Amino acid sequence: MESFSTSSVQRGFKYDVFLSFRGEDTRNNFVGHLYHALEQKGIKTYRDDKKIEQGKTIKDQLIKSIEASRFYIIVFSKTYASSSWCLDELVKIMECQRTPEQTAYPVFYDVEPTHVRNKSGPCEEAFLRHENEEAAGKWIEAMKNAANLAGWELNKTANGDEYTLIQIIVNVIFKELCSTNWGAIDGKLVGMEMRIKDVLSSLKIGTNDVCMIGIKGMGGGGKTTLARAIYDQISIHFDASSFVENIRDTLRGRKVLLVLDDVDNTDQLEALSGDLNWFRSGSRVIITIRDEQVLVAHRVNVIHKVNLLSHAEAICLLERLD
Repeated sequence: MESFSTSSVQRGFKYDVFLSFRGEDTRNNFVGHLYHALEQKGIKTYRDDKKIEQGKTIKDQLIKSIEASRFYIIVFSKTYASSSWCLDELVKIMECQRTPEQTAYPVFYDVEPTHVRNKSGPCEEAFLRHENEEAAGKWIEAMKNAANLAGWELNKTANGDEYTLIQIIVNVIFKELCSTNWGAIDGKLVGMEMRIKDVLSSLKIGTNDVCMIGIKGMGGGGKTTLARAIYDQISIHFDASSFVENIRDTLRGRKVLLVLDDVDNTDQLEALSGDLNWFRSGSRVIITIRDEQVLVAHRVNVIHKVNLLSHAEAICLLERLD
């Protein structure tokens, strides 16, 4: 399974994505498939029929989940505007997306942006029941603002192909998460930039050989942090990637990025990464370990030693902690 290991670190978001949709229109087709595609990519996604906690009202739970999400995908369908629940959700989403850290993307499933923006076509019929309600004004404003955002139309973006549109959406969200998470990590890790560049040069991303590199060092020296930062930066270039164990069944015949963290012995390496012929051309394997001899015995191509912070870097770290 492909995964994204450091979800929404910038502001401690609980969810990467919040899905807003009209259940009777899309739950068991487009939204259901989109949800599973996001989850399979390791993108933590909130869908109201999956994440409601016992003992809490649905509305309170939804409000908190919206506030705790980094991205919003609003799936406009023919009867979306008939649901006051969806419209209240939309108002809250549009409020949150005004912050620099949260972004909403509209998906026009079986309606057009002009239908949502102008409350016309199927949206006009769907909204009729709300015309005289107190909240009608803010609902109409939220629909108009959402329709003006950059997003996707099923027919124009993907020629009506739902699978293609789902792949486009997932890839955009994944790239956004990679970008924002890498920026957040890079700014917080003292002395990490040069270490990352050093390892990346050894990985030679873009060549077609299969390469294993090792990262060794004493406990607490930054092996895992370095490996995770590299993983988050380059995982998007691979068919599958993982930072967890028990992935042998997904490896064979695929181009993968594999990080094995804190390996103890040769037996673990043999069980989890085997020989180079396990992997398709272009794969990369990173191993963090304390004992260099285990890497040597496993015929790892390159071994990097993680040095402790220099005096200047240590001073910089202390200054940031003040």
